[in-house]
Amino acid sequence: MRKLKSPLLLALGALALAACVTINVYFPAAEAQEAAAEFVDKVIGDDAKKDEPAPAKPPQASLQPRFNLMSFIISDAQAQEVDITIKTPAIQAIQSRMAERFQNSLEAHFDSGALGFGGDGLVAVRDATKIELKDRVTVNQAVAEDNRDRKAVYREIAVANGHPEWEAQIRDTFAKQWIASAHKGWWYQDGGAWKQK
Repeated sequence: MRKLKSPLLLALGALALAACVTINVYFPAAEAQEAAAEFVDKVIGDDAKKDEPAPAKPPQASLQPRFNLMSFIISDAQAQEVDITIKTPAIQAIQSRMAERFQNSLEAHFDSGALGFGGDGLVAVRDATKIELKDRVTVNQAVAEDNRDRKAVYREIAVANGHPEWEAQIRDTFAKQWIASAHKGWWYQDGGAWKQK
């Protein structure tokens, strides 16, 4: 009787372990980067791409089927590709506002060096002395409005894709993309220090 209990307990333990397995939905970094590049290029233009060679695509992982005991227990839902959408009406409305604001209010101040991209995905006033005194209030207001839209779009993208917990990762991805897409001569923060592209 004692020998019968051991295999039975072992089987029950394995079943309990399988029931406790949670499916972690990974953050699709490559897809988020592509979405960020598309969004940013529509806001500030893609002049930076004209000067830089296109990045090489990473090799695709083999899709060879492999035997996996856990695949019998856990569905393959987590293996599905995730596409980051930026095509909702709310996201497109924010993008449109940002593009218009950039062209009408902010671009000249990026060109002058007064503004720069912060490492946190926001716009920062880097050198207020490069903004005429009469324009400072207007520029500060435009920067504040743009930063509100940036925060809103990071949140909206995460929510629109069904993962509000991705907001910080979306923001980090966009922060890197704003800097990568910056035009030559523009400023950006790198570890707190300002650098010129």
